[in-house]
Amino acid sequence: MSGQKFTLDHAKQLDNKDELASFREEFYIKEDGVYLDGNSLGLLSKRAEKSLLELLDSWKSYGIDGWLEGKHPWFYLSEALGKMSAPLVGAEPDEVIVTGSTTANLHQLVSTFYKPEGKRTKILADEITFPTDIYALKSQIELKGYDPEEHLIRVKSTDGHLLAEEDIIAAMTDEVSVVVLSGILYRSGQVLDMERLTKEAYNRNIIIGFDLCHSIGSIPHELSNWGADFAFWCNYKHLNGGPGAVGGLYVNKRHFGKTPGLTGWFGSRKDKQFDMEHTLIPADDAGAYQMGTPHIFSLAPLLGSLEMFNEAGMDRIRKKSMQLTGYMMDLIAHELDGYDFVVRNPIEDEKRGGHLFLEHPEAARICKALKAHHIIPDFRSPNGIRLAPVALYNTFEEVWRTVQKLKKIMDDEEYKQFENKRGVVA
Repeated sequence: MSGQKFTLDHAKQLDNKDELASFREEFYIKEDGVYLDGNSLGLLSKRAEKSLLELLDSWKSYGIDGWLEGKHPWFYLSEALGKMSAPLVGAEPDEVIVTGSTTANLHQLVSTFYKPEGKRTKILADEITFPTDIYALKSQIELKGYDPEEHLIRVKSTDGHLLAEEDIIAAMTDEVSVVVLSGILYRSGQVLDMERLTKEAYNRNIIIGFDLCHSIGSIPHELSNWGADFAFWCNYKHLNGGPGAVGGLYVNKRHFGKTPGLTGWFGSRKDKQFDMEHTLIPADDAGAYQMGTPHIFSLAPLLGSLEMFNEAGMDRIRKKSMQLTGYMMDLIAHELDGYDFVVRNPIEDEKRGGHLFLEHPEAARICKALKAHHIIPDFRSPNGIRLAPVALYNTFEEVWRTVQKLKKIMDDEEYKQFENKRGVVA
């Protein structure tokens, strides 16, 4: 990068070439700030607001008849959103359902596919995955009568940030029943080679599933072509479904007909559900993995949000995302050398997800200083700063402004006015 490329003019030139620039106008953005926490909670879009208000109006207009009447009948809403989500994970429409939450869906899927017998009694995960996955896996192992300390294998990370796929594959022994891994690691943003890992698990007759919370809406997937058995995710990060948005799950069609581990009446075949029989007739597709009544108003924003993703296309989103994070890394290397920041995310484009991860001894107070300047990062204990320039609404100029402000905060020691301690929610 020449010196000219570190200028504000260059950032503006990059924005002028941005073929996704028009999508920024779809979002509610505070023009005096920079929002870089879309990998925790995406911003509200005007389309998501519109679809939420439409569903609210359907309640007002139809009452209970809203289950079958109106533009978006509630009875089929989870299935409709599953079809809209399918292109984002590379699945067939009937392999995806929008339902539950990340943890509830993980419990559902593991209770279905974890069938310990003989030597195959263990679940394989890793030691740096998001805590909720470990909590759920331990719970499922205990429910089967096993000791999690012995039957939950956690692949080690050599540096506490990245995983070596060779180590994961080496841990796929004949004692493993199920593998659960993240598509993108939540701290470092490392993208795992899901296709390779799926093939290795398949060759060993091991069921494999993926947590896509940080990868859906950030990178393209080909779950069906890869042959993954299952996947689950939240919809409030890159997909901008709103706080507490309903989650999603994928089940490969080769498993259709399998009775879910946790059954509920909304997993019924649609034409049989209101027969009110005490013998469940499950749906013939991923809809079988639903349990209770869908949360209509937490589903509604996704109608607008997913529409935008299918218009933008994941290939274009991924291309811009890599450009944004690559540009930010170049600026950090140029402007912040000597300030004790350590880049912990992968440098290679194909191995890096939609956010950067910096470490600094004063990370908590640096994040507070950024927020005082209306720049919103994400702190991760004990000393991590996540920065997520999102393709649909962040700009190259915002990336440039953020790094310049970060340099000023360090030069002027502004961070010292804050306590180096996380808040209740961090």
